[in-house]
Amino acid sequence: MSNIQEEEFRDRIGTIDQEGKRSWVYPKKPSGKLYRYRKLVSYFLLLFLFAAPFVKINGNQFLMFNVLERRFNIFGFPFWPQDFHLFVISMIIGVIFVALFTVAFGRIFCGWICPQTIFMEMVFRRIEYWIEGDRNAQIKLEKQKWNAEKIRKKSLKWFVFFVISFLIANVFLAYLTGSDKLIQMITEGPGQHVSTLIALLIFTGVFYFIYIWFREQVCIIACPYGRLQGVLLDDKSIIVAYDHKRGEGENGRGKIVKNENRAVAGKGDCIDCKLCVHVCPTGIDIRNGTQLECINCTACIDECNTVMNRVGFQEGLIRYASEDEITKKEKFVFTTRMKGYTAVLFILMGIFTGMMFLRNDVEATVLRLPGQLYEHKGENISNVFTYKIINKTTKDFNDVHFKLKSPKGEIKVVGASHFTVPKAGTAQGTLFVEINEALLKSDKTKIRLEVYDGDRLIETESTNFLGPRTFN
Repeated sequence: MSNIQEEEFRDRIGTIDQEGKRSWVYPKKPSGKLYRYRKLVSYFLLLFLFAAPFVKINGNQFLMFNVLERRFNIFGFPFWPQDFHLFVISMIIGVIFVALFTVAFGRIFCGWICPQTIFMEMVFRRIEYWIEGDRNAQIKLEKQKWNAEKIRKKSLKWFVFFVISFLIANVFLAYLTGSDKLIQMITEGPGQHVSTLIALLIFTGVFYFIYIWFREQVCIIACPYGRLQGVLLDDKSIIVAYDHKRGEGENGRGKIVKNENRAVAGKGDCIDCKLCVHVCPTGIDIRNGTQLECINCTACIDECNTVMNRVGFQEGLIRYASEDEITKKEKFVFTTRMKGYTAVLFILMGIFTGMMFLRNDVEATVLRLPGQLYEHKGENISNVFTYKIINKTTKDFNDVHFKLKSPKGEIKVVGASHFTVPKAGTAQGTLFVEINEALLKSDKTKIRLEVYDGDRLIETESTNFLGPRTFN
């Protein structure tokens, strides 16, 4: 590439100037076919993001990540602390899927699906265009003195950004605590939930800071995925790429000159209008090649295609392509590395599916009380146990009781022998098990207890029963 031999741009990020200060990005308002597609995808994902905590399947919130109570719902499936291994596997599947997608299609996730990009480019940035105008108007407004126009526009923007940030924080809270609790907090008023209100305002402040000031720095500095792509990408990955072979020609790029024959002059198709730079939300020049800051948002593709159509050149100077496609004219190849990621992904999905089918809606734990031995009661030996029953369903169990499956014996629950386990709740207590000494074959006998709700068996549990040492 004749015009990009120097690699100085790689010594610093696009939003930092030569003096190390923040270089504010004023991207031109995007337009074009891909941008229209992105808007449709973004509006769908925004609807999903705001609706997911309020949609329920079989009484379970569609998505919930209650870290404090260690309860998670993913696509309507509840995960409890006892299901943590399933939750971990599901997260690993997500990571492998993103890695596979990155190897094949680069950072397309960032430009099309990432919530940070969607909120920044499709919500806050569009509001900014509506209030302050396009790129040139924003630059002009920033340079002018604090007059009535600037105060009015800036104040309105800051206020609207704060309101939207507060709304996002509420939705975020619905994911963490559950939509039912959020609605309860709203109806009861902030006075009843001061600590929650403080947490809500803190989250609002974080979102407000990101979208009013930090902006694209999240993608460039804070997000680890940008660093990860450098490891995962190779010359066969499909990315937003500049066709330097076509754009540079033999003698580099150049502006349109009237009556000039560009082919004879050895100039490429790039007319050096710099609109691809002006429209970039992270402030990079895509003509410099693959860069850390590029989020594959396709704004430069649309802008370049518009310019190519205007000057009568073929579209696709900037397009989705691999480096090998540009330099070697090779088409997309499903590489060995992609096959490896795919194999691992399918194996993990198979394991996860099998575990989901084997997963019980009720989990019972019966353990001997620590520090307690057995007790003689006539011909019977008695052990004391603690029990805990977890109801993972959305229905109450109103007639829960124990039965001793083997060996024969008797169970005495401290308190009511029949009790209730509420939906998505637990019940715990103490019970005694008495077994005739003649039925014990050793000093440690495995016993099986059954948990019933009415006449329906809902769980079985095994534990050890201590007795006197026997001699043959």
